[in-house]
Amino acid sequence: MKQPFPIIETERLHLRQATNEDAKDMYIYLSNQEVVQHMGLEPYKSADDVLEEINWYKSIWEKGTGIRWCITLKKENIVIGSCGFLNRQPKHYKAEIGYELSRSYWGQGIAGEALNAVLAYGFQQLSLERVEALIEPANTASQKLVEKHGFLKEGLLRHYEYTRGKFDDLYMYSILKGDFKKSPV
Repeated sequence: MKQPFPIIETERLHLRQATNEDAKDMYIYLSNQEVVQHMGLEPYKSADDVLEEINWYKSIWEKGTGIRWCITLKKENIVIGSCGFLNRQPKHYKAEIGYELSRSYWGQGIAGEALNAVLAYGFQQLSLERVEALIEPANTASQKLVEKHGFLKEGLLRHYEYTRGKFDDLYMYSILKGDFKKSPV
């Protein structure tokens, strides 16, 4: 039997499973070019299109290859972003982390608070030893975020992904379970 989807609480945030009812909230940020420009996606054209993203979240959870939480503020139940693991490989005790946040919430420490909570869950509950972050070289804000949380840049993966009609270089960052203890809260 599948375990219930875990809920994570932080000082300001409530991280929970996405539902189809969240599509309108998610469309607000997934239709924003600034938010999706480093995600290998074109901005979504409608809230109905966001249902594909929600279905992907559900599928990785059901398959055990990942888990993606919606980020909401405790005071309101509006989805303002997401954070979670993908490409999970339990045999190798590793996963990749991904996240995005609505433009109007940038610079408030919310992404870092969510990232820290999700990393703690991964190391403690999923028994991960290694978490990777693949980041486009132009995405300096994301690089600063993961570095602040203890990730180390391992190198450049040339033409690692093909998205939106072009090959993308990506920096490989990682954090090990032992490194996380030194990470800021």
